[in-house]
Amino acid sequence: MGHHQLDKLDEQILRLIADNARIPFLEVARACNVSGAAIHQRIQKLTNLGILKGSEFIIDPEKIGYETCAYIGLYLKDPEQFDSVTEALKLIPEVVECHFTTGQYDLFIKIYAKNNHHLLNIIHDKLQPLGLSRSETIISFREAIKRQMPIQDLVEEE
Repeated sequence: MGHHQLDKLDEQILRLIADNARIPFLEVARACNVSGAAIHQRIQKLTNLGILKGSEFIIDPEKIGYETCAYIGLYLKDPEQFDSVTEALKLIPEVVECHFTTGQYDLFIKIYAKNNHHLLNIIHDKLQPLGLSRSETIISFREAIKRQMPIQDLVEEE
């Protein structure tokens, strides 16, 4: 996983679109003092390099009835089951993130559930049958900070 050398224009574009993914390319072009075609080419380049990974609408889980956010550390009975457990987790719609981590857990996941009762059902009915020796659940009361990766000082000064 190498990183790519970005120039000042790339950095400026990333800052603008990170703040507002729906900003028109022509508005980005005006702010950067270049043509719309130049912005289109740069966005395509950043996408091809894998720096940009599309755009998305973000759904507020609470507004659609998912009031419980939980982080769960999973301990596998057989650590060789990483791949099969990860594939099974992809089939559980309430699981929105899964991470391979250092430390005590084999896997660390993020789940949205309608309430604590629903969360308990997910743990017992969907997670335990995957071959867990145990799990540790942390319930989030409220998200205090959520932001994009900061776009600052990406360009090395000469």
